[in-house]
Amino acid sequence: MRLAMVAGEASGDLLAALLLGGLRERWPALQAVGIGGPRMAELGFDAWWPSDRLAVRGYFEVLRHYRGIKRIRDQLGDRLLAAPPEVFVGVDAPDFNLGLEKRLKAAGIRSVHFVCPSIWAWRGGRARRMAESCDHVLCLFPFEPALLREHGLAATFVGHPLADAIPLDPPRAASRAALGLGEHDAVVAVLPGSRRSEIQYNAPAFLQAVARLHRERPVLRFVLPLAPGLRPLVEPMLAEHAPGVPLQLLDGQSHAALAACDVTLIASGTATLEAALFKRPMVIGYRIHALSWQIMRHMRYQPWIGLPNILSRDFVVPELLQDDCTPEALARAVLAWLDDLPAAERLARRFRDLHHQLRQDTARRASDAIAEVLAAKPPQRA
Repeated sequence: MRLAMVAGEASGDLLAALLLGGLRERWPALQAVGIGGPRMAELGFDAWWPSDRLAVRGYFEVLRHYRGIKRIRDQLGDRLLAAPPEVFVGVDAPDFNLGLEKRLKAAGIRSVHFVCPSIWAWRGGRARRMAESCDHVLCLFPFEPALLREHGLAATFVGHPLADAIPLDPPRAASRAALGLGEHDAVVAVLPGSRRSEIQYNAPAFLQAVARLHRERPVLRFVLPLAPGLRPLVEPMLAEHAPGVPLQLLDGQSHAALAACDVTLIASGTATLEAALFKRPMVIGYRIHALSWQIMRHMRYQPWIGLPNILSRDFVVPELLQDDCTPEALARAVLAWLDDLPAAERLARRFRDLHHQLRQDTARRASDAIAEVLAAKPPQRA
């Protein structure tokens, strides 16, 4: 069994690694190649390019890197056409993967897309593009398959692999001990993003908010988990925006930080769902390039951007975006959670229900769906 995969950033690397575990149970001799990150590499994935080469968000930022990213996609497509895999699985990164999937599908290579793009939030026209590009979509959320079937695209709800990987009862005490935090410490986890562009736009406001929180509540402890390679970018920012603040930089360990904290100040993205699965109150903050913001804010179909709010269909946690993402507002929202324990407990109960809904043994469901795609009549090669 030879599989090709593309995971385009840290969250995609995590999702792909969790999927690979289930695929290896079904096909123990599985060979997996393509674009991936360190978690996939730990499972024997042969990464021809690292996933962080694709970790760019926002229209303006993508335009700056377009030529390099397109070159990688063209070269990858050439290699896969020269030695075709049994199936290609594109993990998220729709702007990169859908074009590649369309090329491979035209050559008779089955293509599966793992994670339905948020067509229910914005850019709904991508559903038609997906129907042209891939044979099947593995959906993380239960309402997505029906939307795709309206466009003639086969899809399966497989649940979210993070809901399987994260325990229903977070290991708070063990995580605090591992990070050197006391049982009664008030802890804020700071997660400004896993991409360099996210750090550049979010970290200054986040760190200035941390400095404000430290001045108002000197007893607070802060932890900031970093994706690989980002420490040299963050350390000068910390010295500039939050000098003297007891903020502990962690290499990785985002799950330990979320399990240990009382509240998290967090950038929009998959990490917000992880925080919800750890049953933690959060303040979502996010900034992007001004031109990208002007484009994206007019293309939204709904008022929320944070996954916990989207899945709850309500503002269960605050979202402070672009011009509203100020140090003052972020710090004030964090203190509101710390000062309202009943509200935090109500939110934790709501997140527990969400956890049960998304816990579906994703690896098994996904591998079953991929096996059905492989068992179907072989497509005609161009």
